[in-house]
Amino acid sequence: MRMLYLIKPGEIELKLGNRREFIRRLKGHIHQRLAGIPHELEEYPGRFFLHVPREHAERVRFVLERCPGINGIASAIKTEKTPETIIRAVLETARAEVERGSKSFKIEVRRSDKSFPLDTYRMAVAAGDAVVEGIPELKVDVHNPDFIIMIEIRERAYVYSRTTPGPRGLPVGSQGKGLLLLSGGIDSPVAGCLMAKRGLALEAVYFHSYPYTSEEAQHKVEQLARRLAVWTGGITLWIVSFTEVQQRIKKGGNESANTLMLRMAMMQAADMIASRIGATALVTGESLGQVASQTAENMRLSQSPTSLPVFRPLIGIDKEDTIGMAKRMGTYEISILPNEDCCVLFSPKHPVLRPDFAGMKAYFASLELDGAIAEAVSASETKVFSFSEALSEFGWNEG
Repeated sequence: MRMLYLIKPGEIELKLGNRREFIRRLKGHIHQRLAGIPHELEEYPGRFFLHVPREHAERVRFVLERCPGINGIASAIKTEKTPETIIRAVLETARAEVERGSKSFKIEVRRSDKSFPLDTYRMAVAAGDAVVEGIPELKVDVHNPDFIIMIEIRERAYVYSRTTPGPRGLPVGSQGKGLLLLSGGIDSPVAGCLMAKRGLALEAVYFHSYPYTSEEAQHKVEQLARRLAVWTGGITLWIVSFTEVQQRIKKGGNESANTLMLRMAMMQAADMIASRIGATALVTGESLGQVASQTAENMRLSQSPTSLPVFRPLIGIDKEDTIGMAKRMGTYEISILPNEDCCVLFSPKHPVLRPDFAGMKAYFASLELDGAIAEAVSASETKVFSFSEALSEFGWNEG
């Protein structure tokens, strides 16, 4: 037995001249994420209709709810375009809602086929009267109903009652590629997810400083990358050993500038990796004023080694809001595990808050880190986390 999902694309419908390219990408992502599951995807103006075996329905919904470019998903009944068959589907939908404990309802109708014999008002009245007569325990409430039965009259008629929100935004890859500076904290995975929802394909880089940071810290970041991959459709993680770079910074003697110098070195390394992979932007989880290294002056200095735009989607977001997003993503419980990253371990007691830009640039140059940074990038390790691995991270088995 098959189930039908009605999929509502959102922002891509506003793209006019290049809408077909956005639709092509979104359809491709849906197919790719459902690999191994028998499915049929139909496209009509403003809607996709996805047919899947009922035994896979729960997994498919999980996937669709995490596919950027989708505004909403609803399980629907497809029926012939006659008032009688539509009303039968409405009654079936209403009875299912009664089983959930619903007490009140409302009918809404969208009619793109103007040849249908009833206009939207008369179809809504006919359907509402049938529900009140056939299911007397349900009452009409047009202002605050427990559920809304939607009737869409197109090439066929579709009836559904609940729409689950999707991620919205744009299909991944429609806005190029970025490189995410991924740490083991709460913020950077959320930043990556937000940029993926704006259409940016992502690879990620993690800076590891063994033995100052443990193997467990790296495993934590790898787990975060796998969880992020459920939103991006898969991700490549670059692991860069930065121990030598940090030791050279520490030997420089200006303890208060250690974090700033490290951030600059990371940006320089990230710039080199971005050039290799064709990324046109860097992404960080920085938020203005959250920590000492995230003052406006410090962020200006830390990004100075790269000419690429640095996207900071959390720049004006409150920490509690970021935590809420991390919980919804499924990364929060991993991020709070007690494994510190290299930035935290080398943080000075009295960090610079308002650096002299020219002076600090000169100090960074005096550390002569170019060779060590290039060597670290050259020796970096990459790990590719597929979408199927991302699903397994959330407990879904293959197929």
